[in-house]
Amino acid sequence: MLRIPAERALLALVLTVYGTLGALFAWRTPPWQAPDEPAHYYYIQQVSQGTLIPVIQMGDWDQAYLDALKASGFKDEALLERLATVRYENHQPPLYYWLMTPLYSLSGGSLLALRLGSVALGALVIVAAWAAARLAIPSQPTLAPLTAALVAVVPQHVAILASVNNDALALALVGGLLALSLGRVRGLSIPAWWLGLLMGLALISKTTTYFMGGVATLALLLTPNQTTRHKLRSLLIFGALCAPFALLWWGRNVVTYGWPDFLGLGAHDAVVVGQLRTAELLAQVGGSAYLQAFVQTTFESFWGQFGWMAVPMRGLFSPGDALPYQAILALIGLGLVGALWTARAAQHEAGVWRVQVLMLTNVALTLAMYLYYNSTFVQFQGRYLFPALIPLMLGLAYGLLGLGRALRWPHAAWAAPMSLAILSAYLAWRVLPGALG
Repeated sequence: MLRIPAERALLALVLTVYGTLGALFAWRTPPWQAPDEPAHYYYIQQVSQGTLIPVIQMGDWDQAYLDALKASGFKDEALLERLATVRYENHQPPLYYWLMTPLYSLSGGSLLALRLGSVALGALVIVAAWAAARLAIPSQPTLAPLTAALVAVVPQHVAILASVNNDALALALVGGLLALSLGRVRGLSIPAWWLGLLMGLALISKTTTYFMGGVATLALLLTPNQTTRHKLRSLLIFGALCAPFALLWWGRNVVTYGWPDFLGLGAHDAVVVGQLRTAELLAQVGGSAYLQAFVQTTFESFWGQFGWMAVPMRGLFSPGDALPYQAILALIGLGLVGALWTARAAQHEAGVWRVQVLMLTNVALTLAMYLYYNSTFVQFQGRYLFPALIPLMLGLAYGLLGLGRALRWPHAAWAAPMSLAILSAYLAWRVLPGALG
């Protein structure tokens, strides 16, 4: 059992490790060698030049040009002269770009400064992971810093948080909403307007956060010791706080792109001509090969497949080996054994079923969103599952701690985040500069 000061000291240590790893990835990853980074960067530039909310239009995506850029490693000066035309993220909600604009102006447009700004936002994800785990199973305070540590050192997660990408803000808001929702079902006095305000900010941050509206609504309905009338009142307050953000952002999109494209996604799909579609790949390789590629690439890219999906961790230590992924699979297996071993004990905690419902809803909706996206475009990128990272790492941490206790080696669970931290540092310092440069 950890005392509160020790728990907070562990959290501070986790944040320090995360900050160090994030800074390493931001510094050592070659320019533009993170998914969609140029398009996010030039959105910020447009805002800094006075375009409060850019408009996506034909010409913002050029498949042949992007392929040439990636093939050259973003080193060909002749190609880089046109880099500012890469603007296919202009349909995105604006909050992340507004937050980054002052940093852009103060740093003279420094890519490294903007990456470090994203690292700072990513620290909120780590704090949210700690809070969510603390609220989910308060009887096990060791679980909170361990969950935060696992979230902080997944190599692909750190790499994304250390790039110019609106995922950092989106994941912070998802984590915050999850933590508040868990607090609500645990009976804490979490005002409904807190959830509504955070959800409103999420609506103008990224569409991948929208599913959290369902999680928050469920939390309000499952709040213990409240009458139906009180729950309905909370739902009205929640909706009233979300409504202005939704009406302003969605209304602007309808005016700009026409009905019913209130998210701007129809305009985006019309612009990205040449992006590989699911139907095309299925016709080329067949269902069995498609499914194999989907599962393998999703798993590998969730843990680490860098650049524009060009550098997996295969062959990291010897040609062709898949040792990092095999070790991670073994780690997951140990976590599952530990979780099954100790699952019965958790059931005795009062109200744990509400926590489980929220966590499972978060994971299920994230997976549904991922499958839906891949029903149109081929996007086997595990990072799109990161909105469920906190529940997934909480489950892994719970299993590893349970297994450690069963084996009378309670601190063994910390070997997992320590190993992943060392792997992340090695990747950032030694592998990525050469592999992507």
